[in-house]
Amino acid sequence: MDYIKSLGTDKKDDDKCFLCQAAAAASSPDAQLRRERLVLWNTEWSVIVLNRYPYANGHLLVAPRAHKADLLDLTPEEANDLTRQTTIAVKLLREAVSAQGFNIGINLGRVAGAGVPGHLHQHVVPRWNGDINFMRAIGEVSIVPEANSQLYAELARLVGGGGLERE
Repeated sequence: MDYIKSLGTDKKDDDKCFLCQAAAAASSPDAQLRRERLVLWNTEWSVIVLNRYPYANGHLLVAPRAHKADLLDLTPEEANDLTRQTTIAVKLLREAVSAQGFNIGINLGRVAGAGVPGHLHQHVVPRWNGDINFMRAIGEVSIVPEANSQLYAELARLVGGGGLERE
């Protein structure tokens, strides 16, 4: 419901952009703030967050730290890191939720389905054989079997354990 209510609001300002807020929180020593913003990890150029409104359990967003709307706006370093961090996200989700496949994509512009058209981000959505993806398309219903708070704790544990090469 929070997402639906936010659709009519003006999200043009960087200070209102949840991805910019996550990027700012990523550098904070305050673990609670990072958890509230669902930040899993960050690099010099990217921030990786758990999607607050997931299509499936484990739905991650990989975004440049800078508020940029288009792939053409990215520096070569930002573009390369976006791809690198997406690859790491896939590795993490294979381990954490035993994903058997993935939908990975970017919606550029509002008409393409971008919920935050001012801040480019890549979706990494884990998939499983026999999952209920059609529910979202036909019934406009998401079925997520695990609370975001539980999944965040597990992903943060895996990320913090040093088992993932992030740079």
